[in-house]
Amino acid sequence: MSSMSHPVKLISSAVDRLRDELVGFCQKFVQIPSLPGEEQQAQMFVASKLIELGLEVDTIHSHFDELKNHPAFCDDGIPFDERINVVGRWRPGTQNNGHTNARSLILNGHVDVVPVGNQNLWNDSPWSGIIKDGNLYGRGSCDMKSGVAAGIFAVQALQNLGFTPQNDVLIESVIGEESGGVGTLTSIVKGYRADAAVIMEPTSLMMCPVQAGALTFRIKVPGQAIHASMKRSGVSAIEKFYQILDAVNELEQKRHRNYHHPLYDDPMGIAPISFGTITGGDWHSTVPNEVIVEGRYGVFPGESSAAAREVLAEVIREVESNDPWLRDNPPVLEWFEGQFESGETDVKEPIIGLLADSHRDIAGSKPKLNGVPYGSDLRLFTNHGKIPAVLYGPGDVAQAHTVNEFIPLEEVVTCTKVLALTIYRMCGASGL
Repeated sequence: MSSMSHPVKLISSAVDRLRDELVGFCQKFVQIPSLPGEEQQAQMFVASKLIELGLEVDTIHSHFDELKNHPAFCDDGIPFDERINVVGRWRPGTQNNGHTNARSLILNGHVDVVPVGNQNLWNDSPWSGIIKDGNLYGRGSCDMKSGVAAGIFAVQALQNLGFTPQNDVLIESVIGEESGGVGTLTSIVKGYRADAAVIMEPTSLMMCPVQAGALTFRIKVPGQAIHASMKRSGVSAIEKFYQILDAVNELEQKRHRNYHHPLYDDPMGIAPISFGTITGGDWHSTVPNEVIVEGRYGVFPGESSAAAREVLAEVIREVESNDPWLRDNPPVLEWFEGQFESGETDVKEPIIGLLADSHRDIAGSKPKLNGVPYGSDLRLFTNHGKIPAVLYGPGDVAQAHTVNEFIPLEEVVTCTKVLALTIYRMCGASGL
């Protein structure tokens, strides 16, 4: 650290002085349940902090009627009453200080969290915010309240040093990311823009400028019910579904063999196809009349959602054509809820190099550049806001959506320093 330049030392030290306050904020944040549709208290907590920092704070409501016709809108089925987003804007100072190339930046994160599941499996309450061995535990600690906190405290650290941006810095705290992205979509529809965006998703401090897409699907497979003792005279929907299962598994392998992207380490795990739920049958001694399965269908970077949907539909049609029963009683394929497109930012965009350099100067080495196999709000910025965006944040995504979710607090501190340095360099901060 002795080789760090003067601004890097100052920023690093400023964040270190805020460590206890940052950790306390993260704890309180996690202790506020913010399940889908119930994010209001968490958002007011964020808004209060942004007001305390003197930012211009807008409270933006997501309204169904304003979004329903947008091509990126996903109807997640959650009532739109009081679906609140918060945007804090740090305005430029009056002195230019020579920063004629200052650019604007969005720091984006979501406060909605997934359900906790069986609470008996958790060692402590999912809302405990307990700290053990340097890790903060609780639902949303990793995905992604600590990332939101890092963005907020990056601004506070710079303010404490007297820095003043020469272009806008926006902190966006949004809802609905887990179920389709209505919060970030709202911010884009409402006209919030910047030259680049950093989304503080849990990437273990890797830089991820590309994401696969994920489309939620449902398949209804018909059968013909009859008493189980008369099985040969009926048609088991479960057995018919197995044909579709085998065909889809084969499709997943084939799709990956024919695709390559340099930012993915696992060539067979870029756009997984997974069945998540299955229901069928009415009685253990009755041949099942119907099976309904739901799952997620991966979309490769650069592949359109429409093209991806057609590939799955064609595979199901092929199964139909080879089965006399299904030819006359075809399965029904439906697409619903989350329809995440893929998205990608060119690695030559200035934000990529600038963020990488800031990470190197704080952490001592260049960050890994990687693609992610899951959907995120990145694609809304790149595809619909025409804003280059990159995922970069503390925490391992393997801890997201799981029991005993946690995040290493040291990563939160490091991320805060990197974001602060990025703001300083990109937005033309003055005041050193």
